[in-house]
Amino acid sequence: MSDTQFDLIVIGAGPGGYVCAIRAAQLGMKVACVEKRETLGGTCLNVGCIPSKALLQASEKYEEASHGLAAFGVKVGKVELDLKAMMAHKDKTVKSNTDGIAYLFKKNKVEWVKGAAKVTGAGKVSVALNAGGTQDITAKNIVIATGSDVVSLPSLPIDEKRIVSSTGAIALTEVPKSMVLVGGGVIGLEMGSVWQRLGAKVTVVEFLDRIMPGMDGEVSKQMQRILQKQGMAFELSTKVTGAKVTAKGVTLTVEPAAGGDAKTIETDIVLVAVGRRPYTDALGLKDAGVALDDKGRVAIDGHFQTNVPGIYAIGDVVVGPMLAHKAEDEGMAVAEIIAGQHGHVNYDAIPSVVYTWPECASVGKTEEQLKGENVAYKVGKFPFTANARARAQNNTDGFVKILADATTDRVLGVHMVGPAVGELIGELTLAIEFGGSAEDIARTCHAHPTLTEAVREAALAVDGRPIHI
Repeated sequence: MSDTQFDLIVIGAGPGGYVCAIRAAQLGMKVACVEKRETLGGTCLNVGCIPSKALLQASEKYEEASHGLAAFGVKVGKVELDLKAMMAHKDKTVKSNTDGIAYLFKKNKVEWVKGAAKVTGAGKVSVALNAGGTQDITAKNIVIATGSDVVSLPSLPIDEKRIVSSTGAIALTEVPKSMVLVGGGVIGLEMGSVWQRLGAKVTVVEFLDRIMPGMDGEVSKQMQRILQKQGMAFELSTKVTGAKVTAKGVTLTVEPAAGGDAKTIETDIVLVAVGRRPYTDALGLKDAGVALDDKGRVAIDGHFQTNVPGIYAIGDVVVGPMLAHKAEDEGMAVAEIIAGQHGHVNYDAIPSVVYTWPECASVGKTEEQLKGENVAYKVGKFPFTANARARAQNNTDGFVKILADATTDRVLGVHMVGPAVGELIGELTLAIEFGGSAEDIARTCHAHPTLTEAVREAALAVDGRPIHI
């Protein structure tokens, strides 16, 4: 490196880190981004969001070709799976995205320092370079954006062969006959959907009494019914107490979460998807005096700054949902704050999407949260069975549900199950961001025939006047 002094050093090049670096460069800062992977983009682009969505899309097409086209009058012969080609599509998708970030770094003159960073004090970072040796760099400000890592269980040691994390689940070389998902959250259900469509018998083992525990309760119940109809089996209120790995597969020992008789489950592959933990290991934060909270996250104030002046943190290492787009928003906000502007993030307007099929999407408060906070609210619901475009697509599972303040009509939360609701949620996120009401949505013209008409009908239903049900 020719330069070792910067205005900003960003540690980590995932969605939060690379967005922060680019935004800071746009604002005129001299920026270095330290990343130990040989490619940019972090977990999300390399082994998380992007490759999993490529496989979800590919497996949906395989499922449709195998079972869904005849209803449209499209006859096909025997459908064959080319898993190698499917994985090549995934890899190509990943490469195009990671290469794109490298291009954006060059375009914005962000210095990529390839290596593992250690904070040695305020404004000081030591990098163990991938090429060998160390490099000390300094900056007026440092942003920690190192993301998160897989949570492991003592009873399920991950070997990425028989007992896999999400990283291993996107790289299987053959379709297993059976797969057990330990954890009924987003990652498990998405990856389980991929392999089920390709031929695996999938069973979900979940400690709690419901899947997708962070989502609205009605969404969770509906999605479980839909996934069961697709062939997925569920063992709820159940915990794994042991696993025996053999050359042929894994024998799991499970028992009721509340205690009771144990039983065994035989499976080819076990996917451990019980959550993620902040990645703060080996960063030297303790020695640098940076405080962590009781959950191991970097403690920050309302402007993302730690207890050490000039050191900030964003994304999965701080409080809040572990979502790439939340990290991106924080990355832009902290860059603007460092530049003397007024960056902020509205945490009431952070959408969440589960990319099963049908999809689930949510923004704002759930019914359970509103009841717990004693907030009076009204509900407007509309089913996709009554939506013309959904009927034309043969995608009628699910609904749109809008929760609005009983007095002001302001939208407090929206929860959906249905086709492409990951795209539809954007309109509702905007409504919450602008403090919109259900009536605002109901009075807005929506094109016909579109899936978005279900959103308008749900808004009309808040006032008891839906047209098509």
